[in-house]
Amino acid sequence: MREVILGARTLLGLAWRNNKPKTVLAVGLMLGAYASAPLVGLSLKQLTDYALKGNATGAAIAGAVTALLVIFGLTLGHFAHISYFELADTNMLEIDSDLILLANGSPGIEHQERADYTDRLTILREELFQLQASLEALLTAFGLTVAMIETGILLAFVNPLLLFLPLLSLPPLLTGRWAQNRLDRARDASAGEIRLSRHLFRQATSAGPAKELRLFGLQTELRRRHLELWENATKRLWRIHRSNTVVRALGQLVFSVGYVASVLLVVQGVIRHRGQPGDVVLAITLAAQVNTQVSIGLGLVYNLQGMAKIIGRYHWLKQLVAGDQRIQPDRPTPSRATEGLVFDNVTFRYPGTDSVVLGGANLEFPAGSTVAIVGENGAGKTTLVKLLCRFYEPQEGRILLDGVDIRRFDIGEWRERIASGFQDFARFELIAQQTVGVGDLPNLDSAPAVEGALERAHAEDMIGRLDQGLSTQLGKSYAEGTELSGGQWQKLALGRAMMREQPLLLVLDEPTSALDAQAEHELFERYAENAKRVGAATGAITLFVSHRFSTVRMADLILVVADGKVKESGSHAELMRLGGLYAELYELQASAYR
Repeated sequence: MREVILGARTLLGLAWRNNKPKTVLAVGLMLGAYASAPLVGLSLKQLTDYALKGNATGAAIAGAVTALLVIFGLTLGHFAHISYFELADTNMLEIDSDLILLANGSPGIEHQERADYTDRLTILREELFQLQASLEALLTAFGLTVAMIETGILLAFVNPLLLFLPLLSLPPLLTGRWAQNRLDRARDASAGEIRLSRHLFRQATSAGPAKELRLFGLQTELRRRHLELWENATKRLWRIHRSNTVVRALGQLVFSVGYVASVLLVVQGVIRHRGQPGDVVLAITLAAQVNTQVSIGLGLVYNLQGMAKIIGRYHWLKQLVAGDQRIQPDRPTPSRATEGLVFDNVTFRYPGTDSVVLGGANLEFPAGSTVAIVGENGAGKTTLVKLLCRFYEPQEGRILLDGVDIRRFDIGEWRERIASGFQDFARFELIAQQTVGVGDLPNLDSAPAVEGALERAHAEDMIGRLDQGLSTQLGKSYAEGTELSGGQWQKLALGRAMMREQPLLLVLDEPTSALDAQAEHELFERYAENAKRVGAATGAITLFVSHRFSTVRMADLILVVADGKVKESGSHAELMRLGGLYAELYELQASAYR
């Protein structure tokens, strides 16, 4: 019940914030529509009694009142639908916007790399459309409550024993709630299989994987796995639905027996002259309405419980993101670096795991230097980048810039001084200029700034390869959009990384994975030249992450990462003379090109 109240408060709060007058109007119309229904039974009673007494005038008036009440209820219900449909649409827009903010508005990315976050977000996306119907259910619940109170009062006037009739609705309500809880648990248990089956569906219907599916003959295997996952999930849910149907039917049967008994009770009273003939009509009408009310109530219980689960997941996501607490900044972000960056005994493990990714790391990145990080996959290279960008904070130790803990800088200001290019770069389907320009929003619409960034990224040839140059619309989301190859998208991403001309930190985390070794080597030479220019201007540190040892040999400092620790550090010449892990891996890669 607490979850239902919280969900109702959330939905009404959204509607109230979006449009107060329309919220009041929708609630008022729904209350009026439902309040008129029990009064129809009362007017029919009067109509019956007047007719049997031969009072034509009274019967005519009662008939007119009955017609007016029916028209009144239908009309109010119609306009209530219009009001809450509009409110539901605005609620959905706000929740969609809020989910975007929840996904990307937090300082870190911890929640986006958690399996439970992914599972709950998957279910939320699947069920979010139900919130539109949930607002209707909520308003209906208000109107139904008023109608049930009216019905109870009228039943008491006919025969106090009839007040037990609404109580007989408890068995179907309780069995319905129990059944819904079972279904929700089954849905939670099936979330992982459903998410994976949808992933396989996207792989089977997207253009990117099509070549590999055909080349490796994976079509049948992929369909088999998709079908297996989907059948496992649906069979589990279907078993629950079948057993729930039996349980709900038993609960409804209890009420049906009570309904028949109530009508017989009133008929017996009239036969014994303890009521008017119209009381039978009133009892039948009200009992039928109670039956309708219980049926609607059952549907509302399922809907409102579903709403509570959805809103519960929504609030869970909000609390998860809100739990990313940071040290309050108290120092301005410097405009230049004089000493450099230092990892002071930094230890880090990903939340929810016991595996140490970095253990007691002590590193120095001198101001104005170019630093390369190399190592095998999973060694912890990207973790260093995530910590520098403050996507995560270390559990122990500090990261210092010129002796100041970077957590003391405002995170937004700190990131404004970082230029970055990543292996898993985004493909922004905008016009080409904006796809690059978003790397520095103040210069989003500056063609010279974008052209300069592409030149620094050694990607200026992309302008001539696009039909309309920088004005070309990119992406297949548009009918006239131009689709690019992986390497072309990557070149634009590299240009985006070069938009900020005077960063304090330039991070390049495997940004050239779609390029060949020679192209990567030439590009890194350009980066090294740019790093010297920026380093001289701001003391900026350029950080390369690569698995190609030949590419990073021009770096001032090379860090070899393995097993969550920095095993070796020094220049290329120093590490080769050392004859350790770096020299071994370098010779191993070099032999492949001989």
